[in-house]
Amino acid sequence: MIEKGRLPSSAYDELTQALAEPEHVFTEAVFTKAIVEAMRQVPRAEVPDLPDRIVAATALYFDAPVISRDRRIRATSLKTIW
Repeated sequence: MIEKGRLPSSAYDELTQALAEPEHVFTEAVFTKAIVEAMRQVPRAEVPDLPDRIVAATALYFDAPVISRDRRIRATSLKTIW
């Protein structure tokens, strides 16, 4: 997102700092076999971009909403915020 100019260059440093703080709301999600299995529930026809499908499957696995304004992700049955 930084490379595409959609986020400021400081976003990476801010995110790594936030992840280092134990009380911050962000946590890291490890890419596991369970998340790969959840990808089967995210149709490629609806979300064709692989990184987007990984994000969607991770949210599905953790039963968390996806924070995205991507129209394809928002058109799925996943919970979305934006």
